[in-house]
Amino acid sequence: MTTQMHSVIAAQVDSKTISESSFKQYEKEQAEMAALSGDLNSSFGALFHVTATILRHAFFLAEFKKTHSKREYKKLLDEHGFLGEEKKYLKVAAAFQKFSPQDLAQIEPRTIYQLAENSKKYQPVIDQLLDLAEVSQKAVRELVRKQRQPREIKPEKPSIWRRTKNGGRYCQIPPIHEENERTGTTLQKMMDTEGLSAQQIVAEAIALRQAYKEGRLVLVQETVN
Repeated sequence: MTTQMHSVIAAQVDSKTISESSFKQYEKEQAEMAALSGDLNSSFGALFHVTATILRHAFFLAEFKKTHSKREYKKLLDEHGFLGEEKKYLKVAAAFQKFSPQDLAQIEPRTIYQLAENSKKYQPVIDQLLDLAEVSQKAVRELVRKQRQPREIKPEKPSIWRRTKNGGRYCQIPPIHEENERTGTTLQKMMDTEGLSAQQIVAEAIALRQAYKEGRLVLVQETVN
């Protein structure tokens, strides 16, 4: 994909000779392009012009930063009250470096920022734009929609542990629902006749079951003579 932007940058930015006058020229050209947008019959055309201007400015800043010292770069930003505002434009330049401003002119500005701010997430979308004969807002939204795969809902692992206010923990057995209520009635009977708490009985039952699982307890069935 040809990039008209590179020829513009070459004319505006010389790594050795760029000066304040070159930036003034850049501003002048942008102003002239803005004036032309007023002749457009469609407000969408004006919006497309805004997107192209954002990309041109992003590429300009990225090129200036690459070819000049940190001091010169900071001075340029400071003189135009842009210090601290340039980061999002550098992200735009990095995300769309394989495109020309005109290639993406039909994407509305907010979408450009959205893709650039989350370039790692939307890199597959950006890559697919290279294969389109014409990049439109509708096409981009469709690619973004396909990119959003539904998250796999993993079944929550049952847990009996609960936290206390001081950071400790305790186990809590979930409610036991049975039609015949056998477990509940048996437990209540043991509590009443033996004078033990439900916790003590459950702890003892679990210990016996663990012993049986480990082979330390054998189930003996009575034989009838």
